[in-house]
Amino acid sequence: MTNALFAQDALLPSGWAQNVLFQWDTHGLLTSVTTDTTGPAGAEVAAGPVIPGMPNLHSHAFQRAMAGLTEYLGDPQDSFWSWRKLMYQFAQKIDPDTLEAVARQLYTEMLKAGYTSVCEFHYVHHDVGGKPYANPAELSARLVKAASETGMGLTLLPVLYQHSGFGEKAPLPEQARFINNPDWMLNLLASLEQQHPAHTGLTYGVAPHSLRAVGPAALQYMQQHLHQQLPGAPIHIHIAEQTKEVDDCVTLTGQRPVAWLLDHLPVDERWCLVHATHLQPEETAAMAASQAIAGICATTEANLGDGIFDGVNYLQMGGRWGIGSDSHISVSMVEELRLFEYSQRLRDRRRNALATADHPNLAEYLYQSALAGGAQATGRPVNGLQTGQRADLLVLDAEHANLVHKPQHQLLAGLVFCQHNTTPIRDVMSGGKFVVKQQVHATESQTSTGYKAALKTLLDA
Repeated sequence: MTNALFAQDALLPSGWAQNVLFQWDTHGLLTSVTTDTTGPAGAEVAAGPVIPGMPNLHSHAFQRAMAGLTEYLGDPQDSFWSWRKLMYQFAQKIDPDTLEAVARQLYTEMLKAGYTSVCEFHYVHHDVGGKPYANPAELSARLVKAASETGMGLTLLPVLYQHSGFGEKAPLPEQARFINNPDWMLNLLASLEQQHPAHTGLTYGVAPHSLRAVGPAALQYMQQHLHQQLPGAPIHIHIAEQTKEVDDCVTLTGQRPVAWLLDHLPVDERWCLVHATHLQPEETAAMAASQAIAGICATTEANLGDGIFDGVNYLQMGGRWGIGSDSHISVSMVEELRLFEYSQRLRDRRRNALATADHPNLAEYLYQSALAGGAQATGRPVNGLQTGQRADLLVLDAEHANLVHKPQHQLLAGLVFCQHNTTPIRDVMSGGKFVVKQQVHATESQTSTGYKAALKTLLDA
């Protein structure tokens, strides 16, 4: 039997099941998921328990090459804003070849860590100094290529970026590589669709960078015309990440960022509000009611000193959420889940903070919730192991020290809340094809060589 996999144990949307046969079509979409089958009937047999692959809803690929380069005190008041200066300096060095090499390395690492989809929040568009490339989609196309060749599912979100601050302040010289306008963005998306048509492993949306970088008129124009051009396309935005951003927004508009956004735009399930760290209770409730996704990037938010998202109240209100690795100081999806929970524990000084009476199994609740929210944010069919969704899955090593002898209901706790150097993720399938086997990616050696050369170029520069 081709395009089929048999698993003795598998995590489905309804929970754990036994003796499960998965079948998929030539597009990598699951056509049947049959439980309690009598045997594999010629299908490949999974080497361990099977769980769905996790979407990563927020990524700046080039920043993978920066990891570890900003961990020194250069400013007595070191903060997100001083980190941003260093990031801008690094962004000036990126060219098409180094971006592609870094993205290949990053996507390979993500796949090995259990991410099978990524939303790429891509804002370096032009050459140094803001000079357009002959092909405006040059850098975007390199990300598409890197994802395709590694097997990573991609939602490409070119970033709309116009201003340096609230009040439509003129952009800074170091932002020249990012700057564009809504019509340029819509033309870029049309060009990408023509050069690299969407399919089950690739789709497009847009990312207005933030309320400080995109003016109200441009934001409204962009979302209106986007959905004429690409109906239902996802929209992601950085918002309320830093208290200075909140204060500046209040000074200019009289409203906090999330409140302003919800009042002035039709925010719904198409939207992902990345970070949303600093909310008042009424904003938390309104955001939960909007059905937008909260993009939680716990490792980056901790690294940058952003603050702690009010996950306890947001989840109790039925808020939707997912996880992202953002600046890629970590590409461990289990670390993102664990740190999200631990941040709530540290703040509230109690355990199992995000669990509820209806969902007492914390690890399963976190995993399934982040999966559903991440899938919504991608705008692609990656919401778990069910018919019509992509055959994106992870095979766990049941003999790993963190999982061995654990019953089904404790397997995810062993995955998420145990960390002992090695990962229990053995194999990774993306779109019906195994891209990682026994913790080795098919192109890992070549990718590593290219990344090392690119990093040397970037650091020498």
